[in-house]
Amino acid sequence: MDWSRAKSVLILAFLVLNVVLGYQLWQNVSERLNADQKLGDLGADTLRIMKERGISLAATASIPTETPKLRDLTYRFKTPGGAAERIELKKPVDSRIVFDEKELLDQLGGIIPDLKLYRFDQLSSTDGVFVLYRMANGRPMFDVKLELYYSNQNQKITAYSQSQVELERSESEAREVLSASKAVMPLIDKYLEEGSVIKEISLGYHGQLFDSETQYAAPSWRVMLESGKPFYVHAISAEVVQEKSDDEAVSTHP
Repeated sequence: MDWSRAKSVLILAFLVLNVVLGYQLWQNVSERLNADQKLGDLGADTLRIMKERGISLAATASIPTETPKLRDLTYRFKTPGGAAERIELKKPVDSRIVFDEKELLDQLGGIIPDLKLYRFDQLSSTDGVFVLYRMANGRPMFDVKLELYYSNQNQKITAYSQSQVELERSESEAREVLSASKAVMPLIDKYLEEGSVIKEISLGYHGQLFDSETQYAAPSWRVMLESGKPFYVHAISAEVVQEKSDDEAVSTHP
């Protein structure tokens, strides 16, 4: 037997084994770091509850770390009660344009008022309806939307309905919002059902609509579940609001 050659083969085998084991170790550490990063600063009790109830984040979701200073919004609807009338387009346009902001503005910017102020929200959209939210300070106003109705048969946008608002000067003080981790902890601890999957957490504005000319919206974290159900968490007080329908909401306190 050629012991010199056998020794070289064994050394090479050990080197390959070390490389494989090192890669597996790196992969495990990387996965743990990514998981920790996705879960942010959630408390130990919340993590335990998530594990016990099978609550999780979707693979594409993460908990934002931003905590900007924001003030409440004051605004008024340009139409009574914010009623949005369905308006048929004289000439339907391809539905694919909703995914391209420039093309959308080119095709419908001259038809739909203030279209440039609205942004497409895929998670709120449903079969046959694209949803866009009015933006303020770079954040979506979750109570002010533009809906584009499209036909699945010919993939054309055929009509729209729009809530139009006018922002007013707010006298409220800008305050640093709660981190998304702190905001969602009471939601996870008390309100999410077993097996819930959090699809997205995003910061915008939300408020209860009143029968008055002036409306108010507070900085709020929207927690969208994979089921399509949204929850809103007040980004200052951590009050939880679950939307039940377009005109009915349940407000709860942590």
